[in-house]
Amino acid sequence: MPIATALAVYFIFWWLTLFTMLPIGLRTQAEENDVTLGTTPSAPHKHRMGRVFLWTTLVSAVIFAIFYVVNQRLGYGVNDLPVFFPQLD
Repeated sequence: MPIATALAVYFIFWWLTLFTMLPIGLRTQAEENDVTLGTTPSAPHKHRMGRVFLWTTLVSAVIFAIFYVVNQRLGYGVNDLPVFFPQLD
């Protein structure tokens, strides 16, 4: 797998993982009973983007490693997935 392709695939995994990691451990201002004037009660209580980026990087690295092993070492690719819909010719 060329380096550019690996980086592109890793970026896609990282971006998808980011949106799954964002709500984990989130405490809102309403839950903490500390709503700042002019903000919505559902806004985060504390800024924690560094922690979210770190966990996102670690989890997406594990996902990419699994993808790499399955794709490069075991030889399975997208064409090996079953086709559930008939081909239109």
